[in-house]
Amino acid sequence: MHAASKQALPEQANEEAKAQEILSGSEIVLRSLLAEDSEIVFGYPGGAIMPIYDALYDYQDRIRHILVRHEQGAIHAAQGFARASGKVGVVFATSGPGATNLVTGLADALIDSTPLVCITGQVYAHLLGTDAFQETDVINITAPVTKWNFQVTRAEELAPTLAKAFYIAASGRPGPVLVDVTKNAQLEKISFEGYTPCKHIRSYQPIPKLNHTLIAEAAALIQSAEKPLVVFGQGVILGKAEKEFKAFIEHAQLPAAWTILGLSALPTDHPLNMGMLGMHGNYGPNVLTNECDVLIAIGMRFDDRVTGKLDAYAKQAKVIHIDIDASEIDKNVKAHIGICGDCREVLPELTKKLTTQNRHSWIERFEYFRTEERKVVIEPEYHPEEGMLTMAEVINAVNMQVNGEGIVVTDVGQHQMVTCRYAAFNKSRSNITSGGLGTMGFALPAAIGAQTGAPERPVIAVIGDGGFQMTIQELGTIMQYKIPVKILILNNQFLGMVRQWQELFHDRRYSFVEMDNPDFVAIAAGYRIPGKTIKDRENLQEAIREMMQTPGPYLLEAIVRKEGNVFPMIPQGCSVSEVRLC
Repeated sequence: MHAASKQALPEQANEEAKAQEILSGSEIVLRSLLAEDSEIVFGYPGGAIMPIYDALYDYQDRIRHILVRHEQGAIHAAQGFARASGKVGVVFATSGPGATNLVTGLADALIDSTPLVCITGQVYAHLLGTDAFQETDVINITAPVTKWNFQVTRAEELAPTLAKAFYIAASGRPGPVLVDVTKNAQLEKISFEGYTPCKHIRSYQPIPKLNHTLIAEAAALIQSAEKPLVVFGQGVILGKAEKEFKAFIEHAQLPAAWTILGLSALPTDHPLNMGMLGMHGNYGPNVLTNECDVLIAIGMRFDDRVTGKLDAYAKQAKVIHIDIDASEIDKNVKAHIGICGDCREVLPELTKKLTTQNRHSWIERFEYFRTEERKVVIEPEYHPEEGMLTMAEVINAVNMQVNGEGIVVTDVGQHQMVTCRYAAFNKSRSNITSGGLGTMGFALPAAIGAQTGAPERPVIAVIGDGGFQMTIQELGTIMQYKIPVKILILNNQFLGMVRQWQELFHDRRYSFVEMDNPDFVAIAAGYRIPGKTIKDRENLQEAIREMMQTPGPYLLEAIVRKEGNVFPMIPQGCSVSEVRLC
């Protein structure tokens, strides 16, 4: 007994020492990140968050911090990281302007359901409300654009608050969380007894219980349908339900069309993939939305760019809406059957209740419209007989080089719509774009994050000349960390989407949309990033090949048609069946 007791003493002493470990609040923040397997942070230091950065000095071998050139770059990079990796993106920023520079990204992440934890420094607790240097009320400022936010004023609150933050950000319908930490809480030292991940919050139920009665009713409705149509969004990707979704549509032979955030959940060449919905979507899915008899919406929110004129949207159809967020059901489109649930759980239950049917004649209707669109729109865009390069032929050249294996990050504008229409994907989490907010400047930093989150995959940032200049400073981040992202600028010397609307709906009154641009290749060279400009189509394939095969980052500027338009198009205020081919 005596010998056994002496052997146990060192283990007991180690446990006691561990329980009595004295750490600063800043160290607790970093320990919490490691406990959550968050080893990459995008950030920008400043006075109010300096204690966390000081502690980070000793954690550089365990936490990779990427110093961006602007806080907006940090949060967009974290979004790209989260969307490519499926993990929670993490951001550090200081108080005042550092925190307010995150607001656009928070709004973008909230509407696009991107899981983030943003940690901002704040002035000392005793200075709150005094208009101290770089003090802003970040909690009230960000309340409308976060899933949850909280201000920590004591070190003992840090670990449980961060555990709650990660749980809320990643569970249910994901979203951004902001934790504001006063400077005294960062400096204060306390006895740290370890980090406990959050698994449950009594007042928060992120995963709804399945209603098997509604699932049975939905299955019966689908089974009886002669002209069913599935419309799917990012919920399939966020729910990690790509396999279940594919099995569902194949088993029941259901044609399926996607929102731009749903793109890549299903391979683009899948025979049941009918293309993109919405304002610049494909002809067939838009027209046939108003002909289907059962519309099955999965993980999408009936955004106005998808529905067009709402009171003329799919009025002939019985609507089944499956979404993890109960607030989305009946919000825009009234559902005949609304199933609140995780699509990874719902879809297998639906599939089990269905038998395979022959819907060949209905699927052929989509092929008819696809043939018409190819003749009127796609072929002239892919193979123009003369004139400048088109955006579509540049994206087609990328397809030939990447073979559907890359991650494509788009900014916002005409190039975004063209890329989403024409890019080919074989894998999920391959299309990263700003969907709901439409944030110009998103692509360059988001591509940095995507490449960091999926280093084994090629990442191509497709950007317009306008959006590129909104976050052009992040070339410095690419240079410093040698991030091998490929940058493809589609330069039409216009704010192209605004110009298209001014042409079509404002009598070509081009009001402040034409741009005098700098030498983008020379600017990239200043950041030690190689590049070139391409104008001639006979050199296009070789230029894309050179971009993809050059080690490290590369910038290719493609000079494209100045007044090219993106068609099909549903004019604002029109129904989806009024889509225009030209």
